[in-house]
Amino acid sequence: MQISEILTELDKVAPFSTQENWDNSGLLIGSPNDTISNIVLSLDIDESVISQTVENSLIITHHPLIFGSLKELNFSQYPANIIQKLIEKNIKLISLHTNFDKAILNRYVLNNVLNQEIFQKLDDYVLTAKVDMSGVEFLQYIQESFNLTFTKYTKLPERVNQFALTTGAGTSLMKTLYGKIDVFLTGDIKYHEAMESRTMNLALIDIGHFESEKYFTKALYPFLENWEINIIMVDSNNPFHYKV
Repeated sequence: MQISEILTELDKVAPFSTQENWDNSGLLIGSPNDTISNIVLSLDIDESVISQTVENSLIITHHPLIFGSLKELNFSQYPANIIQKLIEKNIKLISLHTNFDKAILNRYVLNNVLNQEIFQKLDDYVLTAKVDMSGVEFLQYIQESFNLTFTKYTKLPERVNQFALTTGAGTSLMKTLYGKIDVFLTGDIKYHEAMESRTMNLALIDIGHFESEKYFTKALYPFLENWEINIIMVDSNNPFHYKV
């Protein structure tokens, strides 16, 4: 299957034109004229993913390996060390990042991980849902849904009636939620953002960046499964370890 064909089909799923201007979704390594025989789906790309990928394959990731300007290729440093291994095995790389968040991933997690229907879409990235739980019940529900072994959160309300979700890192969107929801679920919550949320009467639950986006492969696979090419899903490794 030719890379150009794959890019065309992926653009129908999550248009590359909708990615943020700072993003780097699209074909990162390879040529549109290349032909590949296998596709590997993975949240990230690391040495473990590469070792499980045969030569002349395409890896499709959520997070782009290359961000911003790349001024040198020092093969002893990241990301050049990964790029070198890809080139040695003739592996191509495409990433679907913010365009996929907007089109598919947030909706998939709300529907299939939290088993909730969308009540409102407040932003390209922010989806809300209605519930009726105590704060304690809601926290337990979130922990179990995402299988979290470690959970960081701010003070929760007595009752949760509406919550919002943004996978990955979404606290930059916090101000758009003022007075609209009870709890915001997202990852990479920082100390000062937690302090700010208290003045907004908005509870935060950190669902983790990796933990909330690890569903990328399952969310993408249904759009590719009828292609006449071998497709496998591979789990990349969470860079963090937690002790509880």
